[in-house]
Amino acid sequence: MSNMNDIESVIKELRTDLERWNYEYYVLSAPTVSDREFDEKMKELQALEAQYPEFADSSSPSQRVGSDSSKEFEQVEHQYLMLSLSNTYSEGEVLDFYDRTARALNEPFEVVAELKYDGTSISLIYEGGRLVRAITRGDGTRGDDVTANVRTIRSIPLRLRGEGYPDKFEIRGEILLPWAEFERINRQREADEEPLFANPRNAASGTLKQLNPAIVAERRLDAYLYYLLGESLPSDTHYGNLEAARTWGFKVPDVMRVCKDFKEISDYIRYWDVERKNLPVATDGIVLKINLLRQQRALGYTAKSPRWAIAFKFQAEKAETRLNSVSYQVGRTGVITPVANLEPVLLAGTVVKRASLHNADIIAELDLHIGDMVYVEKGGEIIPKITGVDRDARLLIGDKVRFIGKCPECGAELIREEGEAAHYCPNERNCPPQIKGKIEHFVTRRAMNINIGPETVEDLYNAGLIRNVADLYTIRFADLIRLERWAEKSARNFLESLEESKKTPFERLLFALGIRYVGETVAKKLAYAFENIDSLEQATIDELTAVDEIGDRIAQSILKYFADDRNRELIARLKDYGLQLQISTEAKNVRTARLKGLTIVISGTFAMHSRDEYKAIIEQNGGKNTGSVSKTTDFILAGDNMGPAKLEKARKYGIKIINETEFLNLLQTNDTD
Repeated sequence: MSNMNDIESVIKELRTDLERWNYEYYVLSAPTVSDREFDEKMKELQALEAQYPEFADSSSPSQRVGSDSSKEFEQVEHQYLMLSLSNTYSEGEVLDFYDRTARALNEPFEVVAELKYDGTSISLIYEGGRLVRAITRGDGTRGDDVTANVRTIRSIPLRLRGEGYPDKFEIRGEILLPWAEFERINRQREADEEPLFANPRNAASGTLKQLNPAIVAERRLDAYLYYLLGESLPSDTHYGNLEAARTWGFKVPDVMRVCKDFKEISDYIRYWDVERKNLPVATDGIVLKINLLRQQRALGYTAKSPRWAIAFKFQAEKAETRLNSVSYQVGRTGVITPVANLEPVLLAGTVVKRASLHNADIIAELDLHIGDMVYVEKGGEIIPKITGVDRDARLLIGDKVRFIGKCPECGAELIREEGEAAHYCPNERNCPPQIKGKIEHFVTRRAMNINIGPETVEDLYNAGLIRNVADLYTIRFADLIRLERWAEKSARNFLESLEESKKTPFERLLFALGIRYVGETVAKKLAYAFENIDSLEQATIDELTAVDEIGDRIAQSILKYFADDRNRELIARLKDYGLQLQISTEAKNVRTARLKGLTIVISGTFAMHSRDEYKAIIEQNGGKNTGSVSKTTDFILAGDNMGPAKLEKARKYGIKIINETEFLNLLQTNDTD
């Protein structure tokens, strides 16, 4: 570097990149760079800051741990700091760690080798054998209280088994999404045209930050525990404490090994670099910890990590292959997805021929040309993605890849709305993939539950029987029998499911219509807020945005939908065919306005109903659940072990606290509906 100005510029650029990547990883749960690239850039920054202390900055990302905290959750301070581990990608550096430890201790020692699970870190607090609090890592000092969500994870005991556990202790581990569940969720998200999770870690992190524990429960998270802390632990070794924790009901991995020397550590690393691919959950490395707690204390900590532990990260498997072409897919809402068509290459045990390019920005950033040799990785070893281009291999390449301007199916000019990454085709009425996609969405189990799949929709479309969802209800037995692959039984089953679908509740029909940005939760809120399709059709933007969780983007999409004469005609036809376009009397009777306008916070554990049940009760009675206490909170429904931070805020703002008996009595007496 030629001068000090150049050095300062490099340091500032590194800080800017690392701060952005920290935010994407910890806050958005949507990383854009690999762990290795992040670690390498961090090391580069640390080296420059050490060499040039005149450019020191207390706000540098090297001076803190990135935060995954969310403003929607109560912040809780960790009793013991949750520090990150030093990372290495070479066995040579692991040997350096081993030799450094031997010199520092100057006595025999053992190392516990464990797998490094690729999920989201969690701290679990137990008192009297019961789970009382679950806290995310946050910035290492404070994290989010996600107890309600963690209580839905079946592998985490709410009450301990056996005996011998301390009256109060903390156990740490990793919240994980198993591969099978990750694939199931992504298949569903793909069908709903939602962004796919890049890997199970992002999915686990995103799930744990859901404000609705019911959604968390649906995703079937898992948890592996690997570190015990407290004042009265049962063993003087790390391994012994985890073996004890296993007897108390914790899911402690059975792959831990006590290593006597470096050869055993090396053998462990090499074995699991291959065998990890057969595990039901994602792993990205090995963690090595000094076994004896006395020796851990003697080694101590640096400012950011323990000296008695290190993480060895596996190399991401990648391959180099040729980009043959780029094609473009049209989804049911018109979103255009570019797909790279590749020379087939073996990667992580499967042959990869295609990889998503996501959007125009990604294509431009990669500077792709047809014929380029590209690097392909599997995000989380599942979703193929292009991570770079071998520019040195550019000899005889074709045209630069430029995102298309017209729909590949119907030729309409594409639109990209401000603030959005995706382009979409606005010609929803005459673009075949959109027509068929909307019908496929309409018939799914979560929508109208009609007994046909995508292939049948394709057949009915090609036969000229359907051009929109209302056409389904005009199909006759004679129409089906004359088509190939339709027998009498299958035809009658389909027609019966069509007739049965007319009983589908209004909120599911509203979701089935496929209005842009109106998912299941939004559809339910709209259905109960407006009660029938006519009221929703006539709603103003102010009336729409007054509904909980309905922002300007969703409201504008609804207005646009009903401004189209053809959509209103479609609704009229569905009404004529006898579909449910209003909330049923039974559903309305369940809901009341007893808590209308009240903002309520739930805290603690309860005897008569679960937290989730109380949240549902509040919603059914017109109230609003929030996770944090503020000046706008009307009262707190408190059970046992109410969070101290919530209690402190309640006193500060003078907010009323009621117990569950008082709350249930309130519902009996506060009859304002």
